[in-house]
Amino acid sequence: MSLDVSPALLEQAERGEVDEQEFVDCVRTSLPYAWEMISSLVAQLKVDGGAFADNQVPPPSEKERGQLLRALASDAIRGALQRHFGVRLAFQNCHRVAVFPLDTVDPGIAESYGKFTSVRSQVLNQSPEFRDC
Repeated sequence: MSLDVSPALLEQAERGEVDEQEFVDCVRTSLPYAWEMISSLVAQLKVDGGAFADNQVPPPSEKERGQLLRALASDAIRGALQRHFGVRLAFQNCHRVAVFPLDTVDPGIAESYGKFTSVRSQVLNQSPEFRDC
């Protein structure tokens, strides 16, 4: 299961409306590794500035890797995290996550995002050790 959904949140969904902040809190508590990874990258981006901040360290176990994959593979979770943190998320493999400012007008940010999400970068970021991640 991806998320530990509370009965109250499930009831909201069954009624048709889900409070996004409650959903984000569910993601935070259900996927703590992914949450910490993304929130630390957001903090790094704010401190360092620049076009983006990324992680290149593999997760310590399959449990953490699974959390990261679930968070970034779900359009709903990814979208909620982007809105919550005010960033754009990009993902290359089982652990390479990057956060970009929402400012797509800035040519440097737009260029960096384009490079990070390009087919070329995806190919260059491959490694036999990540084949089954």
